[in-house]
Amino acid sequence: MRPFSALLVLSGTLLTASGYGATFLLSMHFRLLGGNDLDTGEALAGAMLGTFSGISLVGWFAQRVGAARMTALSALFIAVSLAGFGFIEHASPLNVLPGFLMGFGWGAFYLAAPMSLAERTSDVDRGRWFLRLGTFQMTGMTGGPGLAAFTIGYWHWSVSSVLYLTGSLCIVGAIMLESFGRTTPMTHISSIPKRNLRDMQAIFRTRAVYPIVTMALGACVFSGLMTFQMSLMQGTRAHAGTFFSIYAVTVAVTRWLLGQFVIRARRDLATKVLLTLIVLGIMATFAVPYHVMFHAASAVLVGTGFGLVYPVIETQVVNDSDAPHRHAALTCFVASYFLGVFGFPALGGWVLVHLGTGVLMTLITLCGLTALMLAIVRDRRGIDTLSHA
Repeated sequence: MRPFSALLVLSGTLLTASGYGATFLLSMHFRLLGGNDLDTGEALAGAMLGTFSGISLVGWFAQRVGAARMTALSALFIAVSLAGFGFIEHASPLNVLPGFLMGFGWGAFYLAAPMSLAERTSDVDRGRWFLRLGTFQMTGMTGGPGLAAFTIGYWHWSVSSVLYLTGSLCIVGAIMLESFGRTTPMTHISSIPKRNLRDMQAIFRTRAVYPIVTMALGACVFSGLMTFQMSLMQGTRAHAGTFFSIYAVTVAVTRWLLGQFVIRARRDLATKVLLTLIVLGIMATFAVPYHVMFHAASAVLVGTGFGLVYPVIETQVVNDSDAPHRHAALTCFVASYFLGVFGFPALGGWVLVHLGTGVLMTLITLCGLTALMLAIVRDRRGIDTLSHA
């Protein structure tokens, strides 16, 4: 791929991902409007519905307009969503509408972006480009809100202004992604396989069910810590922007330095080590009221664990599935991720408002520990299968 083409797709991905990252500001936004974290949960529940709509329709649209153009359209949906959130002057049930658009755009982008790369890279280079795409994606998701929090705290911008600005950056990203599709010819035509209920039943009879559920629980941890970071840090000397920034830097650095090593390592061991780091990061969050350094430690541990574990678990899903059902397994995997990312805040917002921070953190901890236990059970099932073979 030419350097200019790489610049377009990676920069466009970074800007689009920063639009999704702006959802981590919604807790602050609704509080300033007189609402609470229940409103945040409602908006992200709408995003969850939009996500499944986007995932379901992206194949149909990609076949007709092209995967690259679908990524550009997805970025525009995210921009409109952010403008909708910024336009709202008081919390209301209508928050689910921009939430739905956010979920639709991000869900469609999450599938269309790797599809557009797959159409323009060879089998040998594809894994390397997917790793780069994921790195820029994660950096935008967490670095964007880090810069936004800095802008709000030190330049005294309103949250609405930051949402409008981030939406404008998504429009710039959409232009870049459209330009990428126009200037970079396709070298591989990818077909979108049809999936049905029989495929899903076949998947859940294999070991693939374990990494699929593990990813859902890991996404619950990620969304819980990110979405409610500002609420969790109230009354401490820690700042949410610091967590976002350190997390983004950690993900970028560890993926560049350790990504290839982790992919080549024993995946069963790597998964358990990385999930253990996530659990330790959650534990560090409990200690933040005692010393602010635990806040940075939590960001590093969770950033390293979650930043690296995604491609490892994704590979497990593919390897644990029968060849005819692998595309369906990957779709289940992505759906489980979004179920945690957008579904957990709907529950977490209710828990935070009615039961308090301690109960929410306990729930996040249980999600992390259960994910680790499932990784162990998956490996034990593999050993039992081999022993009976």
